[in-house]
Amino acid sequence: MTQVRLGKTEIVTNKNGFGALPIQRISFEEAEKLILTAYENGITFFDTARFYTDSEEKLGRALSSRGLRHKVFIASKTMCSNTDQFWSQLETSLSNLKTDYLDLYSIHWPLKTNRFWPDLDAYVGAYVGREIAKTDNGDSDGLISLYKMGLARAIGVCNMEVHHIEKILANPKCSVLPMVNQSHFH
Repeated sequence: MTQVRLGKTEIVTNKNGFGALPIQRISFEEAEKLILTAYENGITFFDTARFYTDSEEKLGRALSSRGLRHKVFIASKTMCSNTDQFWSQLETSLSNLKTDYLDLYSIHWPLKTNRFWPDLDAYVGAYVGREIAKTDNGDSDGLISLYKMGLARAIGVCNMEVHHIEKILANPKCSVLPMVNQSHFH
């Protein structure tokens, strides 16, 4: 374990990973110092998500200020509740992080059916893509499409149990297996 401390803010990480959730509570300046201190102490994996308030922006600003993008691994996540807007979510993440690709892009939680995909568990459609209905204002791209376009070098899922992953794998559109199942634990 590695402890990174800046003033009253302390983040405990594993040897090479920095979870950006705690930096949403501090200023941009404090976050930049903390991120750069973490990097100087050997941390090269940064894990964030759009819904961690300002964490993508803070991480992008800190890494770009020192030209570190190509020296680190950046992971971000999307929520299934917004999968009707995959492109805008990804474009916002890329802009916030000041990069043109993510090293890992994942689905954060295995949410169930939503109004956009009434016949498909939302997380399955988010991963494999879906058909566009005539009245749909979203897009059909799932993580597999984003991976094939090079916008994510690896794709995965988070917090999924075996039965969730089995549903993804059973879908005929699943041409790329999840590369990671990042699990949340306390």
